[in-house]
Amino acid sequence: MVSIIAGEKGKGKTKILLERANETVSKANGSVIYLDKSSKHMYELNNKIRLINVSEFPIMSADGFVGFLAGLISSDHDIEAIFLDSFLKLAVLEGADITSTIDRIETLGEKYGITFVLSVSTDASNLPENAKKNVSAAL
Repeated sequence: MVSIIAGEKGKGKTKILLERANETVSKANGSVIYLDKSSKHMYELNNKIRLINVSEFPIMSADGFVGFLAGLISSDHDIEAIFLDSFLKLAVLEGADITSTIDRIETLGEKYGITFVLSVSTDASNLPENAKKNVSAAL
C-alpha cells in the first residue's frame, strides 16, 4: 500500500510524516524504517524506528532508488512500514514523471505486505492519476 502526503514545500508534510511514523511504531510488531535526505529528524523519531540518511548512498536514478528499497526489503523480512520524507528528492524524481516509480513501489508493498508513506512536495492536483488515489493528506 502507498499513502501520499502532498503539498508544496513548507506546508507541514514532514511533521505529519513524523507523527505517523511514531504512531505506527507504537503498534508495530515488525520493523519501521524512515528514509530522509539527512539525519536532521533523528531526535524526533522513536528510537525503535530505523532512520536511514539516503544521501549517504550513491543513488543516481529512480531505478536505483527502487533497487535500494528492494535491498532494504531483502535484508529485513519483518518490515511493516517505510516512511519516505522528500520522496521526489530521494527517488531522483524532481521535475520528472513519477507514475512508473509509484507503480513499482505499490507492487513492492503488495508483494511484501509493506505500507509506504511518502511526502511529496507538490500540490495533490499535480500528481499523476495513479498517485491521486493514494493521497491521505493534501496540504
